[in-house]
Amino acid sequence: MQAALTDYRIRCSDRPVGIEHLDERLRKAWRIRHSSPDHRSQLGALLPGLIRDAQTAARTAEDRRAASRTLAGVYQLADFYVAYQPAPELVWMVADRAVNEGYEADDPYVIACSAWAMVQALRDSGRWEEAIALARNAIEQLTPYLDRAETPDDWHGIVGALGFEIAYVQGRRGRSSDAWRVLEQADLVAQKLGPTYRHVQTSFSQPVMAAHATTLGVELRQPGEALRAARSIDADHIVSVPRRGRHLIEVARAYMQRDEDTAALTMLVKSEQTAPETIRYNGFARDMLRDLLKKPPTGMRDDVRELSRRVGIRG
Repeated sequence: MQAALTDYRIRCSDRPVGIEHLDERLRKAWRIRHSSPDHRSQLGALLPGLIRDAQTAARTAEDRRAASRTLAGVYQLADFYVAYQPAPELVWMVADRAVNEGYEADDPYVIACSAWAMVQALRDSGRWEEAIALARNAIEQLTPYLDRAETPDDWHGIVGALGFEIAYVQGRRGRSSDAWRVLEQADLVAQKLGPTYRHVQTSFSQPVMAAHATTLGVELRQPGEALRAARSIDADHIVSVPRRGRHLIEVARAYMQRDEDTAALTMLVKSEQTAPETIRYNGFARDMLRDLLKKPPTGMRDDVRELSRRVGIRG
């Protein structure tokens, strides 16, 4: 994967790459990402070739804007893979390239989708003001299109997803009222889009808005709010398997904040059963398991050790 990202300047291929074929490969890769418990392993096999071919198309295709649009989409998908690698520079590289290709495509929707990944990189590095400013700017660029009947639902979906990112940043900052206010605005977007809508890249949808509320409650150390949100949906309604696994980890975090360790362990077990490659790379889950290894729930020491072993933690 890293080689595919870093050798693009010196590689040259005379082999023509069809944009439509690339787009179909990208759609297939997104389906794998959302439906497979071993999504990381499968993406790790698919992405290097997809990146190289999309880069070639962006340099050689007659329709450079369409090729840039596709390459941006490939980088948006790659962002999910590099996010948990022990090489944070790849996160910045992929996010930056996605934004640049969005501008090359001159497509405000693609730019907004690419900005979504960059907002997360800024947030996780503590650059909160920049993260909020970028998310707001991306939303502003789309706003003139939102009242048009022909505007696709996905343009509304990415606006809602960016809205949650702003709420999440405010949650990280401890600004409770601002966080819940922006979350409510994003939830209105989800309600308007309807119960069957789902944004493929961000998973933005009505069920995921409840999962977002769970996360926000945890970040604000309001576990009661987090668990109320979690109980408002059936986790199985979260279509994306890795996103469902991550939600169960967030529920476990809420239980840990209430010192309900048995319930937290139950959620971690369910998360591992749902998407083992998600919990294996999730820092919050690994921290919780280390804590549970030190002080396991009564009668569950072996359960904690076994789950930790499967996740890759020695205790």
